Formats: sequence, C-alpha cells, structure tokens
Amino acid sequence: MILFRMLRPCQGRRFLVAFCRKMHAERLQYAAYGEPLEVLTVASSPLPPPGPTEVRVKMLAAPINPADINQVQGVYPIKPALPAVGGNEGVGRIDEVGSKVSDLNVGDWVVPMQSGYGTWRSGVIWDRSQVMKIPNDLPLITAATLAINPPTAYRMLNDFVKLHKGDVVIQNGANSVVGQMVIQLCRKYGLVSINVIRDRPNLVEVENHLRKLGADHVFTDEQLRSKEGREAMKTIPKPKLALNCVSGKSTLYLSQWLAVQGVMVTYGGMSKQPLQVSTGSFIFQDISMYGFWMSHWNLDPKHADERTRMLQDLCQMFRNQELQPPLCELVPFKDYKLALEKSTKGKVDRKQVLVFEWEL
Repeated sequence: MILFRMLRPCQGRRFLVAFCRKMHAERLQYAAYGEPLEVLTVASSPLPPPGPTEVRVKMLAAPINPADINQVQGVYPIKPALPAVGGNEGVGRIDEVGSKVSDLNVGDWVVPMQSGYGTWRSGVIWDRSQVMKIPNDLPLITAATLAINPPTAYRMLNDFVKLHKGDVVIQNGANSVVGQMVIQLCRKYGLVSINVIRDRPNLVEVENHLRKLGADHVFTDEQLRSKEGREAMKTIPKPKLALNCVSGKSTLYLSQWLAVQGVMVTYGGMSKQPLQVSTGSFIFQDISMYGFWMSHWNLDPKHADERTRMLQDLCQMFRNQELQPPLCELVPFKDYKLALEKSTKGKVDRKQVLVFEWEL
C-alpha cells in the first residue's frame, strides 16, 4: 500500500499561499539523450510562488508511456530543450494560483494541455494556458492516464470512418492501453472488435482480460495466419476500420482483411519496422491509409472546444463505468528505477505509474 503524506486543508487561501512558499520539488531529468536508466537523474529545487498568469501544481501521479521512453532516447518527434524533465502525461492538484488566474482554484485537478511539459516531478509551475481542469472525483489512475490514450482511441473511432452499430473494427496491439480503450469504446458504440495480440506466456490471462473489457474476438498473430484463423475470420463481416500500432508484417495481414474501401489508421510502430501492405489491397480493395498522432491533433487551435467536449465525454464514461482504466502498478517516485526497468522490458502487462509524496 502506498501512503501519501498530505496536508490538512488550510482555512483560507492566504494562509496556504504563505505556507507553500517553502515547498521543494524533485524531478526526473536528463541532460543528454540515451537509455532512461543511464541518463535520468533526480534533481531537487525550491518551487517559487507562481507569476500572475501561472499556477503551481503538486503532481499526484504520472505514468510511464512508450513515447516517454522514446523521448528520453531522443527518437521521439517532440524534443524538449535539454536538460529536460521526463514524462508527458499525469495529473496534479493546484497548490497556488497567480493573481490574474480567475478560473482555477486551489485544490483543482489539472492535466497538461500538450506533450513535452515534463510530468515526472513532484511539483511544477505552469502557465494557465498549459493546463486543463478535470473532475477531481475521478480515481487517481483514471485521472493520471486520461489525457493521451483514451482520446487517441476516441478520435480514431470517430474521425476516419462513419461507423454504425454492428460494423467491425480490427486492431493489432489490442492489449496496449489504446487497444483496451478501443475495445471498450467499441462495446459502448455497438461495434464488433477483432483484436490481435502477440503470443506470450500469460496468453490466457491477457485474452480473458480483453474479453472482460468487451472484446468480441481475440487472435494471436500466429492464429490469424493459421488455417483455423482464416476460417474463423470468414464468418465475421469485413472490417471497415483497422487500427495499427505495430506496423511491419502485422499491417500486411490486417490490410488483407479490410473491406472494400476500408481504412487503416496507424498511430504507432512497436515493431520498429516499416508499414507493409499488399499492392492488391490498394488496387482491388481500394483501401486508404492514414496516420494519427494525438499530440499533433491537440496542437490545432480549432480542436480546442472539441477537446474539452471529448474529455468531458470520456470522464462521464469512466464515471458510468463504461470505461475502465488500464491495469497499472503504482510506484513511489523514489523507486523510479524499478518502474523504468519494467517499462523498458516491453512485455509488462501493467502500466507503471509514478506517484508522489510530499513533505513541506
């Protein structure tokens, strides 16, 4: 069990502001690109009061995502100026607000508006424009993992194909966090999901978990290519949408199952191999292929109102238990090396989430 040493609520904002001026924060930073366990170090510094348009945030929890690892390695498109703080996602609680900030209050929960702000730290000063308020009645894991993976699944299911109840969606990497969100959203929307995963020692456990989330069909890569798998696929209507986070040969097989004028959306490349697709799929099935990157979508100012509406919609789904957060392991910040080691192994089925303790 992880215990948080929390302050008793202060009676009045003025006292809280004065008291919190003594706060120090730790951060997990890197001064050069490389393997996370080799280049990340803990640094500490005091947190000053926020400026007029800023907020001071006590981070509560921050997950370790594959993109975070890639960013530290220097192979991710978003490259903050060095030295940089790791992490792109997380949830924090506002500790103090600047004099010109009128729409946020002490105690509000917020998430970063964009990637690259650095969330692997116990506290931070951000401009008001860099954060978005979320409900503080959400479970901690839900809030910490809200801003990237659920919206990615949400947008891919809503933006590329006009899907109707009973339509079929096929995806690889189905046990990823995005994949689990896709399964649950398909269930809510009345869509049929075909889910492809890699073979692994705990295959039965993973398959059972995906089916509990609402997966209609689960295949390993090998099963999908087998005679039995091909026969099973013939009993399912052709998918209108394919979602790819693996690339390599996996896309070759996904594209062959797409319906005529089907669409494949790529949002990752875990195999580190180029997309593969047959010429026949393009010519005779007239399929289309797109890429999607949540960070790029967030950067477009015209999406601001839609992003707010989307997050409200997702929060309500979590409240209604129509969506479940990913399986996670909460790891105290001081044990970050253990969390990084598990995250870089690749086949860990529980997302590592750093949690923070405060002493003032």
